[in-house]
This record gives sequence, C-alpha cells and structure tokens, in this order.
Amino acid sequence: MTSSTHKQEQPRIVLGVAGGIAAYKAVEVLRRLRDAGCFVSPILTPDATRFVGEVTFSALASEPARTKLYGDPTTPIPHTYLGQNADLIVVAPATAHVIARYAMGLSDDLLTATLLASRAPVLLCPAMHTEMWEQPSVQENLATLRRRGVMILEPEEGPLAGGDSGKGRLPDPEVIASLALDIVHGRSGGLLRGHRVVVSAGGTREAIDPVRVITNRSSGKQGYAIAEVAARLGAEVTLVSTASLTLAPDVARSIAVVAVSSAAEMAEAVLREASTADIVIMAAAVADFTVAPTTHKIKKDDGIPSIALVPTQDILLTLGAQKRPGQIVVGFAAETDDVLANAQAKLLRKNCDFLVANDVSADGVGFDHATNEVVILSVGAEPYSVEMTSKEQVAFELLSKVAERIHGGTHG
Repeated sequence: MTSSTHKQEQPRIVLGVAGGIAAYKAVEVLRRLRDAGCFVSPILTPDATRFVGEVTFSALASEPARTKLYGDPTTPIPHTYLGQNADLIVVAPATAHVIARYAMGLSDDLLTATLLASRAPVLLCPAMHTEMWEQPSVQENLATLRRRGVMILEPEEGPLAGGDSGKGRLPDPEVIASLALDIVHGRSGGLLRGHRVVVSAGGTREAIDPVRVITNRSSGKQGYAIAEVAARLGAEVTLVSTASLTLAPDVARSIAVVAVSSAAEMAEAVLREASTADIVIMAAAVADFTVAPTTHKIKKDDGIPSIALVPTQDILLTLGAQKRPGQIVVGFAAETDDVLANAQAKLLRKNCDFLVANDVSADGVGFDHATNEVVILSVGAEPYSVEMTSKEQVAFELLSKVAERIHGGTHG
C-alpha cells in the first residue's frame, strides 16, 4: 500500500536523524509531533547514535526507533514498511553526507533506503558548519533535490559547535515541527482543500521591437513555491507565469500553468482566472510601463531611439476593487527603502487582504535567490516577520495566514 492511498486518523511521520551535534534537537521535534497527534517512527543513522540515544527516541516515539537496514524482528523489509506508510519524511538534522547520498540515489543504510522507497513528501533540515554549508558540492546536491520536489528548510545563522558562528545552525524544533504539521495537514484534509487559488509568478517582458524587451529581475521562484505549497495544502491551483521553471514532481500534475509574457497578457489571464478563484496571490513583478513596439528591429546606425512609455494596467489595484465577498487578495511589494511604510501604504491603496513585503537590496533576499526574508501585513494586525529562510517556508507562512483567515482562527 503506497502513501497516496494509505488512510488513517493519525498522520504518519518518519523522523530521520543523522549524525551531527544538532541531533539532540530532534528529540524535541519528536515530542512536538507526538503531542500534535502524529504517529512518529524514528530512524537513527549509525553516526546519529554517537550523539543521541536510541532508547530516548524509542521511549518518546509511536514505535521503537530503528537503526539498521537488516535484522528488524518486526519486518524483513523495514524501509518499504516505513516508506510506503509515511505521510511525510523529515530528516533533522540532515548532514552533508546524508544529503549527498540521497542526491546520488544511494541506499546503503535504513534512512536513505526509506527515502528512496517512499512517494511521501520529504522535508530536509540541513545542519552543518558554515564552510560545509557553502561548499559548491553541498549546494549542488541541494539544488538537485529541490528539482526533484524535496523541501529544504535552510539552516539559521547563529552559534555553532566549536565556538564559532555563522549559517548552519538547525532551526528551532518548534519551527521544524510546525512546518511538518503544515505539510501533513495538507495531505490529510488540507488547510486549503476545496479552495481555488490563482498565483502569478515571474517578471513581465514589454517588447520594444521584435528583438528587445524591457523587463525586471524577478525569477518567479517565490511564485512557484507558493503554487507548489498551495497544491500540497489541497488547493486547486492555477499558476499564471512568465517564467519557465520546473514544478516539483509531486504536485506538477495538479497545477494548471498559464504561460504569459507581457503585462497585458498577465492582466488578461489573472483577471479571467480570478473571477472563479477564492484566493488570488500576485507574486509576479508586473511592469509599471510598456511601450508601443516597432514592427522592425531598431538599428544602432539610426541613432538613439525615442521610446515613449505608457502605464500598464494595475492588476493588483483592479483585483482589490473587484474582489467578491470572501475572496482573499494577496499582493507583494519589492522595496529598497522605507520598506514597512511603503508596504503599509500599498496594502491600503490596493485594498489587499495581505501584502508581503521584502527589501530586495538585502543579501539573499528576493530576486533569483533560493531564500527570502519578508514581512506579512494585513489590516488590523501586527506585522508578521519571517526571517531569512527558504522560499518554500515563506510560502507556508503566508498560506498559513491565509488559511487562518478562511477558517476564522488559528490551525493546529
């Protein structure tokens, strides 16, 4: 029986623990998941047992911790038992060694064999020294896993083992457990199940002539992350995009993609799709101005051309003015100064329910990065800050806020 057909009252989570000093935090992750009603099956790598005790995990988990691929008295093939019955696999901490073996498809221990034997979502929580984290080989392995649909909760900045400090610290157990619960709730019931979500992504391109365009630096990565997470949370998703990124395999078939290029095409597609949507999220960077393109290539020998700019349709303003009762509209604000003040003004001016603001001049934030750092604003609520993390985590944080608004409160 595969995870796609497995039915149960308790979400089943496999908690993989690799051999790093942060392994002690996995005990608290386990406790929080159990307190939330999950059935948790721990797997400790042999190196993990150098840092934490198998008995501790067995005492707190739903079933005894496993450490070996062979010799399990309860089942001759533990990796298929665990992999096929999992609703989610969390690896915390994920070491550079485990990440590399998973990326290469090696399965010479119980944890990597279980990862390969499962169709469940996978959340990797890397933890290592900064020098290891920044190694090109580690980043290339993570990029490979991301392309395959693996979710990465990036490490935090802070004190590390050995007395130094930098990026590589495992996030707090509360953050890991909260994200894991968001994911499993999306697979069992779904925070957004029954809701239609439209997401825009990428930067529009305004033609000057048949060769040249005016565009911006938006990669579309944040919009794609939002679309993927919304699908995992059970929503029916339409992605209107200028970008040509690859969707994660586990949700690619459940996301309808509408390809556009210009601001006018983006407006036509988004407004059409929004007419039947419950949630509209404008993550795209839409040009404020366009031009009347020439039908022939402008020649350098003809001298410097005169290009007249004309305003494009303000899609977010139109959505805010036309939204139906109960419909939620989310805007984005990429700022470089006075971020909070400019975002607050835009929230009110565009009549958004939520507005996600970031400082794109900051390191690791915004355009073409795998990470982001944002503030989520809504009328009548305190600004909600999301510190530097993966764009997938930003998407979870945003969609959790949207789900709270839909359901009239918080969710567990």
